[in-house]
Amino acid sequence: MSGQEIFVIVIVALLLFGAEKLPDIAKTLGKGMRDFKKATDEIRRELETSTSDFRKDLNDVTDSIKQNVTDLSDKITRDANDVSDSIKNDMNDATSDVRKEMNTVTESVRQDVNEVNDNLQKNVDEVKDSVQKEV
Repeated sequence: MSGQEIFVIVIVALLLFGAEKLPDIAKTLGKGMRDFKKATDEIRRELETSTSDFRKDLNDVTDSIKQNVTDLSDKITRDANDVSDSIKNDMNDATSDVRKEMNTVTESVRQDVNEVNDNLQKNVDEVKDSVQKEV
């Protein structure tokens, strides 16, 4: 409120109640405002007290849920890592077995190729010798 509005209210109060009763009215009004403020502060304190238990319980439940989610997430991560490691080991074993088999087959093919080559060379030499004898 501005100063002019307060001045108008004081003038109206003077006209309605008179100069003698104005201090008593102001005193009663001040006491009523003080009691009202005291009552609202008391209600506020009571609400804070009653809701503090609720807030504490809510925080406990929230913390418990967060801990459970964290534990579950850690367990899932560990399980996923274990499965991944197992798959990697199985793949490495399979790859190693395939490489060994491939090396064995490669060596067998080389021996066969060398043997065929040697036989062909012998046959070529025999044909050569035979042709030279005839000539």
